[in-house]
Amino acid sequence: MGRDKHALVTGLFLIVFVVGITSIIYWIGHFERERNIYVISTLESVSGLNPESTVFYRGIAVGKVTKILFDPNDTGIILVPIEVDKDIIFTKGVFATLRLKGVTGLTQIQLEDSGTLPAVLEPGDDPLSRIPLMPSMTDKLMSSGEEILHKADHLMVRLSSLLNAENEKNIGDILGNLSALTDKLSDLRKSVDKALAGIPALTTDSQKTLSHINALTQDLQRLTGDVQKLSVKAGNLVNTGETASDLLIQSTLPKVNKLLTELQSTAQQVKRAATMLDNNPQALLLGPDHRNSGPGEPGYKEPE
Repeated sequence: MGRDKHALVTGLFLIVFVVGITSIIYWIGHFERERNIYVISTLESVSGLNPESTVFYRGIAVGKVTKILFDPNDTGIILVPIEVDKDIIFTKGVFATLRLKGVTGLTQIQLEDSGTLPAVLEPGDDPLSRIPLMPSMTDKLMSSGEEILHKADHLMVRLSSLLNAENEKNIGDILGNLSALTDKLSDLRKSVDKALAGIPALTTDSQKTLSHINALTQDLQRLTGDVQKLSVKAGNLVNTGETASDLLIQSTLPKVNKLLTELQSTAQQVKRAATMLDNNPQALLLGPDHRNSGPGEPGYKEPE
């Protein structure tokens, strides 16, 4: 009996020692890393996700997946409880996506925060506090793959109908026309270069022409000044002519009329003297004959 009792004590001691060592190791491993439990929920597939998969928050490892199970109340929902470092604070705008780990086919949890809901998300398994699992870019591509293939097939059919023999000929003609147009543009560019080369000479001629025009303008200005002076002189001459005309009418013409009258009287007297000398030459020596004037003669008087 002594030996059996000693063996039993030894076995109990070993069991207690192993449990103690295990507890100490577990306690030491979690001494500085207290964690909160959050639950991710999704209706989609979580292929490649396993317990102990790493959880990243904005690219930094912050926890791990503890297990994967179906919601007891709704088997269409998959629940993924995760452990996250206690010093990580999430808001209600946080969401999860699946991220492939290299080419192994395994996936990891990637947490992001939209920033639209600043309220703090409390840890726990409350249905209102669950983190939604959103489809990643890969999932979106996979889900839309069939549609993309259908569109690609439709595009290939359209391209095949577009590249028939007639259209190929038309495309060849278009390319030929483009080549001819390119040659014409090259010739046009050369012509433009030649025209641009003649522009400096044309500019020089234009400057000379402008110089002549400026000189002509100055001459016209001087001529205009002379014409203005001539107009002033012509005006003065007109005024002088008007004054002379007034003087001629008012003074000179009456005197001329008087002179003409006197000349007419003198001419009559000379005519009478010539007539007298023609009829009686002796009168030049003896003087005029003092005879009585007859009727109609000058000096005739009626008898009383």
